[in-house]
Amino acid sequence: MLRVDDLVVRYGRSPALRGVSFRVDEGQVVSLVGPNGAGKTTSLKAIVGLVAPASGSITVDGESVLGRRPEALLRRGLSLVPEGRHIFGTLTVEENLRLGGTARKDKRALRADVREFMERFPALGRRQNSPAGKLSGGEQQQLAIARALIAKPRLLMLDEPSLGLAPLIVEQIFDIVAQLRAEGGTVLLVEQNAAKAVALADVSYVLQSGEVVMSGTADEILASDDIVDSYFGGRSGSPETPAPDASGGTGADA
Repeated sequence: MLRVDDLVVRYGRSPALRGVSFRVDEGQVVSLVGPNGAGKTTSLKAIVGLVAPASGSITVDGESVLGRRPEALLRRGLSLVPEGRHIFGTLTVEENLRLGGTARKDKRALRADVREFMERFPALGRRQNSPAGKLSGGEQQQLAIARALIAKPRLLMLDEPSLGLAPLIVEQIFDIVAQLRAEGGTVLLVEQNAAKAVALADVSYVLQSGEVVMSGTADEILASDDIVDSYFGGRSGSPETPAPDASGGTGADA
């Protein structure tokens, strides 16, 4: 579905990405992990047209999307939940969800989908008329994800969805991602919680200083002592690889 090849992005004279390449196939969860400044968020911004690459290619279904505006890419099915959520705090939960469907033409179906997501995320349903800024951090993250899903994306991109959340809420957010995959969704996940991201993903790419230093399945990545020592705090901190979670979890209440 998505292919990034030899992507180079510079901020002024400083290179943020130095020839990054990765791919996302339909139905996969793919994670980008690495330390701060590794180029994870910049990769997402380049995909959705928020930064202009100096060179390289980005294709969706084999067609270049370089130079496309973010709203055009949203209509192509690329939806980003940015770091920090960026919900509209003065608008209600329901109004935020409706904004997620701005690019849709099927307004009757949109109204039905808003009701469906209120049921799917009970915390949002209970607060549908409340200002979004009054929600807890976990509820705001659920709202940001639900708002992105309202657009019916082919590829959902999540930038640091667990950032700043309590451990229990982090588990609920990862349950949501696991359920999306169980439903056949495609997710590109940028996450500093490398252990959880690698354990959940079908394929992970490890970035450092704007370059991919390793890629593979959880088993392949965990076979590298250097990667485990650098990103998981040694063998004692490395993740176990769970079976895919098809049991649900998108109704988690934060």
